[in-house]
Amino acid sequence: MKMIGSDYVLEAHNIFHTTEVDGGGCFNGAGNSALVLKGVNLTVHSGEVMAILGSKGSGKRALLDVIARRADGATRGQVLLNGAPLSKALFQQRCGYVTQSCTFVPGLTVAQTLHYTPTILGGYLKSSKVRQVLADLALSQVAHKRVEYLNISEARRLAIGIQLVRDPVMLLLDEPTQGLDPLSAYLLISILSNTAKKTGCGILLSLEKPRSDVFPFLDRALFLCLGGVVYSGGTRAMLEYFHAIGFPCPQLENPLMYYLCLSTVDRRSRDRFLESSQQIEALVERFSRETPNSDAPLNNMGSGKVPLAYGKPGELKVWVMLYLLLASTFSCGVVGMKTLFLRLLLLPLAMATLWAFYNNVGDDASGFFTRNGMILNILGLCYGCGILTTITLFPIWRKKFSQDTPEGLYSGTTLLVAYNAVSIPFSAVSAVLASCVIYPLLLDAKFNNGTVFAYLLVALWSSFVLAEQLAIAFLLVVKVPFNAAIAVTYVLVISIALASGTVRSFKGLQPWLQDNTKGTHTRYASSLLHSIAFQTRKLNCTPTASVICPKPADFMHERLGLPDPDETIDVAASCAFAVGLAAFNMLLYLFPMPRCVRQKFKD
Repeated sequence: MKMIGSDYVLEAHNIFHTTEVDGGGCFNGAGNSALVLKGVNLTVHSGEVMAILGSKGSGKRALLDVIARRADGATRGQVLLNGAPLSKALFQQRCGYVTQSCTFVPGLTVAQTLHYTPTILGGYLKSSKVRQVLADLALSQVAHKRVEYLNISEARRLAIGIQLVRDPVMLLLDEPTQGLDPLSAYLLISILSNTAKKTGCGILLSLEKPRSDVFPFLDRALFLCLGGVVYSGGTRAMLEYFHAIGFPCPQLENPLMYYLCLSTVDRRSRDRFLESSQQIEALVERFSRETPNSDAPLNNMGSGKVPLAYGKPGELKVWVMLYLLLASTFSCGVVGMKTLFLRLLLLPLAMATLWAFYNNVGDDASGFFTRNGMILNILGLCYGCGILTTITLFPIWRKKFSQDTPEGLYSGTTLLVAYNAVSIPFSAVSAVLASCVIYPLLLDAKFNNGTVFAYLLVALWSSFVLAEQLAIAFLLVVKVPFNAAIAVTYVLVISIALASGTVRSFKGLQPWLQDNTKGTHTRYASSLLHSIAFQTRKLNCTPTASVICPKPADFMHERLGLPDPDETIDVAASCAFAVGLAAFNMLLYLFPMPRCVRQKFKD
C-alpha cells in the first residue's frame, strides 16, 4: 500500500448535535428531538487508531455521521482536516466510511468488487494495488470467491478493503467487530492497526464491547455516555487520568470494559440509575473542566488546504462503469443463472403454460369468451413476470444506491439509465420469444403477418416493462420487496378489472369510469390483444340452432366500447406508458427522500 505523503490531523471541536430519536413515521408527524452529542472534542493523527466507546444510545454512530457530513438534524461545532473545514465533498474525496450494513453486488468475486467502486469514484486503480489490499486484509485466498459466499468476517474485511484501495487519509468504521467471534475481531483490529502504521491512514472506529486483547492496538480512546464525553485522549494517558481522579483500573481487569462500565448508566434499579447518572455527570463535567475547550484548530499546518486525490468523474464514465457492473452479474454461477432466467426465459415459459388451457378453442360464442379470458391471462402473466423479475433483481441495487448516495458516487438517474440499458434489451428479447410462443395460439397457424406479430410484441413488451417500472417506483420508498409487489399488484388488478374489457364489459361501467380508463396502459394493450385475437382471425363457425357465431366487431364493441380499434394509437399509447414511466422514475430518483425513508434503508 502507498504511504500517505504528509501528516494529517482530524479534529472535532465542541460538537453539539440534535436529531429525531423517536420518529412517528412519514405520516405521523415529526418525532421527538433530542440532543445526542454534547460538546464532543477529539483529535486523530495519521497512523493512529482511535476507538469511540459507549453503550447503545451513547451517540457513537451520531458522532461518526457528523464527521462524515451525513447526519440528519442540527449540528453546531467544527470538524477540521488539517485545519480546513471538513466539507462533504472533501470527506468523499479524502476519507472513507464503513457502515455496519455494506451491500455487495452478487455474482462478483472479491477482486472484481474491489475494482469497481474506486473506478466509479474516478481514480485509476492498478491490479497491483488490489492484490496488495487483498494481502493486507488476509483476503488473497478468497480473491476469486463470489461475494455471496463470504462469511461475515470476510465480508467485513472486504467492505474495509473497498475504502482502503482509495488511499483515504482518515477511515471511519461503525462497529466493525459487531457479530464477529473473538478471533475474527482480534484479527480485524490487528489488521486495522497494521494498516494505519503502514499507510499513515488515521482510523476512527466505534466499539460497544471491546475485548482486552484489542487494547494494545488502540492509540486513543473516546468514552461517550448519553452524548457527553467522559474521556478523550491517549490510551496510556487514560489510565493515568482515571487513576488521578480516584478510579484506578484493578489489576487483571480489561481497562476498556472497566471504564466503559464506569461510563454507562446502570438501569437495574431506580436508585442505581440515579447514582450512576450523577456519577457520570460529574465525570463529564470534570473532564470538561480539565481539558482545554477552544474552537481554534490544534493543527495549523499547510495553510488549511487539503489536496484532492482525484477529480470528480464525468457522468458518462460513471454510467459506463455501472453498466458494466450490472452486466457482470450475468455469470455461470447460481446468481448469474437466476438473473438470466428471470430476464430472458420467465415470460416465454409463462406464455407456454397457456397452451395447456387454450389449445382447443372454438369460434362460437363460448370460444369468444374463452379467448377473452385468455387475454386476461396474458396481461396478468406479463404484469406478474415484470413484478417478479423486478422485486427479485432490483432491491439489491436500490439498497446499494441508498448506501452509495452519501459517498456522492452517482445519482439515482444514472443508476436507472444503466439499469434500463441492461434490462430493456433483455425484456425485448424475452417478449420476442414469448410472442413466438403465444402467436399460434391467438391466430390460425396458417396466418403469417409481420404487422400482427409486431402488435403482439408491443403488447407483451410494454406490459412487462410497465410492471417493472411501476415496481421500481414503489421500491424507492418501500423497503420490503414483497410489500412493494403487493402494492403494484393492487394497482394493476384494478387497472385490469376496469380497463381490459375482460373482467367486465365497458357497457357496465359508468361514463366517468370509461373516460378514466383512457389514462391506463391496460386499455391499449388489451385493445391490441383483442384486435389480434378477433379481427385478424379467420373464423370457422357454422351457426345452428344450438351454436351462436357472434361477429368480432359486435363482441369488441360490447367488451371494449370500440367496434374498430385503431392499432396505431394502441401501439403508440402502449409504448408511451412504458417509456414514460421509465422517464418518470429517472426524475423521481433525483428528488431527496424524507428522513423516514432514508432511515429505513440506512438501518
